[in-house]
Amino acid sequence: MMKQSTELLDKLNRPLRDLRISVTDKCNFRCQYCMPAEIFGPDFPFLKRSELLSFEEIERLARLFVSNFGVKKLRITGGEPLMRKDISYLISKLADIDGVEDIAMTTNGSLLTKYANELKSAGLRRVTISLDSLDNNIFGMMNGRNVKVEEVLAGIDAAKDVGLGVKINMVVQKGVNETEIIPMAKFFREKGHPLRFIEYMDVGNTNKWDLKEVYPKKQILEDIHSVMPLEPIDPNYKGEVATRFRYVGSSEEIGIISSVTDAFCSSCNRARLSADGNLFTCLFASKGYDLREPLRTNYSDSELIELLSDIWFKRKDQYSVERNTLLEKNVVKNKIEMSKMGG
Repeated sequence: MMKQSTELLDKLNRPLRDLRISVTDKCNFRCQYCMPAEIFGPDFPFLKRSELLSFEEIERLARLFVSNFGVKKLRITGGEPLMRKDISYLISKLADIDGVEDIAMTTNGSLLTKYANELKSAGLRRVTISLDSLDNNIFGMMNGRNVKVEEVLAGIDAAKDVGLGVKINMVVQKGVNETEIIPMAKFFREKGHPLRFIEYMDVGNTNKWDLKEVYPKKQILEDIHSVMPLEPIDPNYKGEVATRFRYVGSSEEIGIISSVTDAFCSSCNRARLSADGNLFTCLFASKGYDLREPLRTNYSDSELIELLSDIWFKRKDQYSVERNTLLEKNVVKNKIEMSKMGG
């Protein structure tokens, strides 16, 4: 068996540190940039229960990643992860894995008032909550279900009240919600929650992504800096995807995730496990590596470790670096939908 916590490097010398685990491909929102309602309608063929990895299968894989390859952080994603029944039980199993330093969840926040307390008790440490506007008309249009801002804000407060760390993610789409940048910045500065602005990305193929709709990092910074001056601060850790800034004279901060205009592929240390057991080594991947079949055909731990090692050793993904070249050549790459692989 491989020596514990072997440094696993890919073709570009990037280590593996962060495993994102999708537990469902279903969501109660229909955000246009992720799961547009006209595609993900009532008849959409979501995964059957038998196709989902069981909690035991997820735990086994997570344990191998942590104990053999130095993974320190686990993040539960979806779809909307709180739609997976008994998700707190999975979190409690993952929290028991020796070597796990952090368990977080990405959620739309609409169900947090119901589940925040049990999630914290199970061992969840942090939540990242998606909220793209404070205006109900804009937010209702963007989430595709007319969900009110107040539902998400209540979830944010519930998470904070039980002691979960809270971050907010805002996808900025030009012509849709860039007017909300300053209101969001002001609101969450006062609340004391770090806010991450995310450039609108070409994840999957159903969101009809157009480069012209990207509101770039540089402009986001200029907008905020003109009202509330900012200064850059160091990353929290190597491989952090958000470029961090602090409001001058304070400890409050924002971050910008700029996959389009300022790629960070060179430091990407993430792998993504989909709800149906495919491992993806890039958010913009065209294919994954099936782990469900090996899990269900009695692969030994040693055989699984060898398989995982081979996948990461061969990794050379850097799509965001290559994007402009592909656009110039009018090359359309078929990509897996984010709702399927996990955000």
